[in-house]
Amino acid sequence: MAVCIAVIAKENYPLYIRSIPTENELKFHYTVHTSLDVVDEKISAMGKALVDQRELYLGLLYPTEDYKVYGYVTNSKVKFVMVVDSSNTALRDNEIRSMFRKLHNSYTDIMCNPFYNPGDRIQSRAFDNMVNSMMVQVC
Repeated sequence: MAVCIAVIAKENYPLYIRSIPTENELKFHYTVHTSLDVVDEKISAMGKALVDQRELYLGLLYPTEDYKVYGYVTNSKVKFVMVVDSSNTALRDNEIRSMFRKLHNSYTDIMCNPFYNPGDRIQSRAFDNMVNSMMVQVC
């Protein structure tokens, strides 16, 4: 499963970043922020090709030696970035899509909360629990 999950605002600042193991947290922050350039490239390429705008899943952004970085963008230009361990070869593209859909649904629940101000950092126990269920359990 995922080793890092991030929700990035339209203006490219983090709303939520969670990673395990925590000793690599800075490395994952860097990986997420460097992936934003690839996300912007894919979004602009989709606009030029007149691809179906309902397709929110961006697919594999780029692989590294240890990790694979996947992207997803909402209609409101909020970006979801997921970093997956490269050694996990059993994880297929449709499973990544379903994980992003689950993340998007949980994000939508947060946005529907009348006490949440859009643009603030996400501090929701329900969102944390959902993200934890998607993360790799390190022994």
